[in-house]
Amino acid sequence: MSGRILARVPSSWILLACIGLLALNLRGPFIAVAPVVDLMQAELNFSPVMLGLLTSIPVLCFSLAAPLASLASRKFGAEFAVTLTILGVLAGVLVRSSGGPVLVMAGTVVIGLAITVGNIAVPLIIRRDFAPARQGTAMGIYTAALNIGSFLTSVATAPLAGVAGWRFALGSVAVLAVAAVAFWILAVGPRNAFLVSPESTATSSLAPVRGSRWITAGLTAGFAGQAFSYYGVTAWLPSYLNDELGMSATEAGAASSIFQILAIVGGLGVPFAAKYMSMTSVTVTLGVLWITVPAGLLLAPGAWWLWSTAGGIAQGGGITVIFIAIIRLARDQASAGRMSAVVQGAGYAIGAAAPPLVGFIHDASGSWTPALLVILASVLTFFASTALSVRRVPKGR
Repeated sequence: MSGRILARVPSSWILLACIGLLALNLRGPFIAVAPVVDLMQAELNFSPVMLGLLTSIPVLCFSLAAPLASLASRKFGAEFAVTLTILGVLAGVLVRSSGGPVLVMAGTVVIGLAITVGNIAVPLIIRRDFAPARQGTAMGIYTAALNIGSFLTSVATAPLAGVAGWRFALGSVAVLAVAAVAFWILAVGPRNAFLVSPESTATSSLAPVRGSRWITAGLTAGFAGQAFSYYGVTAWLPSYLNDELGMSATEAGAASSIFQILAIVGGLGVPFAAKYMSMTSVTVTLGVLWITVPAGLLLAPGAWWLWSTAGGIAQGGGITVIFIAIIRLARDQASAGRMSAVVQGAGYAIGAAAPPLVGFIHDASGSWTPALLVILASVLTFFASTALSVRRVPKGR
């Protein structure tokens, strides 16, 4: 374990619990804004553009700051990078909830930067500290917990805001960060948690995977298709259900939550399926499930619950497949960090464009059909690019 120079090593189940707690903090803090955006606008007098930035800034950070996050993980060490992530999220949440428009935006930027470090550091820890046979399970727990955090905050924020105001509701996310940092320090020890310990830069004795540049490009395209589809559906599914099926805002929000919560099944199901199937077969299965979302909404909108279920499983499994491919195909920690930074950096940049682009296409055409066709194209990109890129990933054991 090249990055750890002290002897304390948490057992695998404790490390799994730490990863799960950490992941609860890596999506929820910015997902929590959506349920209280009207209350924030009423008090802070934000323009529509500013309101949009509150949810898009973190995703843009995922893209623009990914190379710096990869560098931080190498220079500071994975343990310290995780500590920076949790403390950064905690600081950003508190700053965002404590003042006027400037502090709200500043806190949002801090949250985005901190989460970006975690996006890079956690897969590296999984690659380094788990045996190959358990890496898939750890990655599945990580991606499932990302969606659990999103679901919990989206469900709980509005009721809390109704009782105690939006500042308290957004600030309450800090409870998860406090729990994560406390458990992390207990697991790895205070010295490891706060010690700058650069990862080894020794050249790996393993030969690079043949065609590794093409594999990275393929995974990048696949992740971009996955991210664009996810953020496009997440942003506009409630509006679609309202327009096409006459659901109220509350009903549409509850209905679209199926798409979020079923991602847990995909995240946990992929490592299990990969024990018995090739990664290509797993990816093809997920691709078919993903395709049912835009195709199903176009052809049979009344079965929205079925398409949301299939799409939820697909989106949770899709990101898991790509992360497993990165940690299994990279020849060493440094190359895994660089590959992850490229894949996430470019992928999230395209994903961040999905909500405004899908909305523009819908407004310009006056119909959901062109918008759904664009999402279908992005799903097909995920399907084809990822399936071609994971062919050399070994079957799980």
